[in-house]
Amino acid sequence: MPLPKPPTKKAALLHASDFDAQAAPRAGKRTAPVQSAPPLAADTAPAALLELFDPNPATPTAASRAPAANTTYVRPTAARSPEPKPRKPRTSGPAKLFVLDTNVLMHDPMSLFRFEEHDIYLPMITLEELDGHKKGMSEVSRNVRQVSRELDALATDSKFDPAAGIPLAKTGRREAGGKLFFQTQFLDAKLPAGLPQGKADNQILGVVQSLREQQPQREVVLVSKDINMRVKARALGLAAEDYFNDKTLEDGDLLYTGVLPLPADFWDRHGKTMESWQQGNHTFYRVAGPLVPALMINQFVYLETPGAAPLYAKVTEITGKSAVLKTLKDYSHAKNAVWGVTTRNREQNFALNLLMDPDCDFITLTGTAGTGKTLMTLAAGLSQVLDERRYTEIIVTRVTVPVGEDIGFLPGTEEEKMGPWMGALDDNLEVLARNDNGAGEWGRAATNDLVRSKIKIKSLNFMRGRTFLNKYVIIDEAQNLTPKQMKTLITRAGPGTKIVCLGNLAQIDTPYLTEGSSGLTYAVDRFKGWPHSGHVTLARGERSRLADYASDVL
Repeated sequence: MPLPKPPTKKAALLHASDFDAQAAPRAGKRTAPVQSAPPLAADTAPAALLELFDPNPATPTAASRAPAANTTYVRPTAARSPEPKPRKPRTSGPAKLFVLDTNVLMHDPMSLFRFEEHDIYLPMITLEELDGHKKGMSEVSRNVRQVSRELDALATDSKFDPAAGIPLAKTGRREAGGKLFFQTQFLDAKLPAGLPQGKADNQILGVVQSLREQQPQREVVLVSKDINMRVKARALGLAAEDYFNDKTLEDGDLLYTGVLPLPADFWDRHGKTMESWQQGNHTFYRVAGPLVPALMINQFVYLETPGAAPLYAKVTEITGKSAVLKTLKDYSHAKNAVWGVTTRNREQNFALNLLMDPDCDFITLTGTAGTGKTLMTLAAGLSQVLDERRYTEIIVTRVTVPVGEDIGFLPGTEEEKMGPWMGALDDNLEVLARNDNGAGEWGRAATNDLVRSKIKIKSLNFMRGRTFLNKYVIIDEAQNLTPKQMKTLITRAGPGTKIVCLGNLAQIDTPYLTEGSSGLTYAVDRFKGWPHSGHVTLARGERSRLADYASDVL
C-alpha cells in the first residue's frame, strides 16, 4: 500500500565526492578520550615552554620568545617523565575519606580508582579478609588476587610513607585524584556492648567511628555492599553508602530500547526534503532534520497513523545531518514465516528482522516472561543453520543460578549436566516441531533428531580460551551475568559467528547484581549505535492470558 504523502523528489546517484564533503559518521564504539597537552593561554609567556626544553633558559632571546607559525611542542619522554595529572576536584572543601568494606573490593577489583578526588582508607581487617579469599578459581578469588596486585604496585616504593598516603594516580590511573591510606595503628573505638568485638564487620565499624572522631573536619563514609552492615552503621550514626560505580545506569527505565516512535507530523516536517528509492522489496528514505540527532544505527522507528498505512523502518545509515531509513520485512504474514513461526506484535517483528539480518553479529533481546524471546531466536537459528546454511550449528548456554535450593551434584557428561537447566529450550523445540503438520509422525521424529543434532549445549565454566567459527550462539538468562562474564563470552566470537543474548532484567537471581549493574544492561548500553549490533525490548507477552495477567498483578 502507498505511504501517506509520498515525497516528490527522487534520490540521485551518490558519488564518493558527496560523502567526502559531508561530516564523518558517528563512531560506532565508545573510545576513551585522548588527553593531550593543554593549549597555550593568550597571556602565557612562551618562556615557560623554554624553561622545560631550552638547555639555557636563563637568557632567552626575543626570537625564541615568539613561537613560529604551525609550531607543535612535543614533550620529551626520554629526558623526563611527568607525573600523571590528577583530575580537577568536582566538589569544594576537603576531600571525603571512604572506608572500603572487603566485599566492595571482591565485587569490583578496580574500585580503588573510582572515587575521583576523594581518599581511600583500608582497615587492617579488610586486608586480612582479602588474604583469606585469595585461593581458588572462582571469580571472587580472581578479583581478590587482582586487588592484591594493584595494592602491591601502589605500595612498592622505598619512599612509601603510610601516614602521608599513597597517590592513587601513581600507577597511571589518572581518573583517581585521591590518596590511599592503610591502617597502621590500633584505633580504640567504643562500640555498643551488644556488638561482638571479634566480628570483622564490627571492627570496620569501629575504625569508621574512630576516624570520624580523629578527623572531624572531613566526612568519613563507609562503602559496603552488605545491606545489614550499612543499616548497623546508620544506627550508630555513621555515614554509609552502597557502591554505585559498578552500575551502568542509575535507573533501569533509561535503558536503550532500540525502538523510537516517530512524531505524528513526521511527513509534514520531513516530506519536502526527503529522498526515496526502491531496492528489491524494500523502500529507502533519506531524511534530514531535527529527528536525525536522536537516531542510532539499527534503531527501529515506526509511525502508526489512523486511517493510513503504517511505517515500520530501521535506521541503516547516519551520515552527517542525514539518515537513511529502510522498510522492514513483514514476518507477521504466513508467507514469511520463519520455521513455522510468525510474529504477533510490532516488537516481535522488529526482533525477527534483526535475527534474520546477516550483517548483525550481536543482538540483545530483553522483555518480560512470555514475550517470545527464546522461541523467535531458536526459530531464526534453525532457519539459518538448516535452510540457509549460514551457520554450522547452534550453541546454547546459560548461567546455572538456581531459583530455590540447589538440588546437588548432577551426574553425566557436560550436556547431561546442563540438561535440567535447558527446560526452556526443550519446550520451544516441542513448539517448533509441532508446526510441521505435513510430515507425519515419522517425519516429525526425523526432523526432531536432525534439529537436536545441530544444537550443542555448553557450560559457561569452559568458555575461556574457546573460539566459535560460523556458529549461532544463544546466551539465555543473560541478566544473571556480570559485565566481566559478558565480556568473556562475547570475545569468544570468531569469523561468521552471531551471538544473541536473551534476558529479563526483572528476574535477576545472582547476588549483588541489580538492573543497573547486570552484564546484559552493560552490553546493551555499550553496543548501541554499532553498525553490526541491535537491540529490541519486547513489550507485550504472547504466552497466554494467564501468564500476561500474572506478570501484571504479581
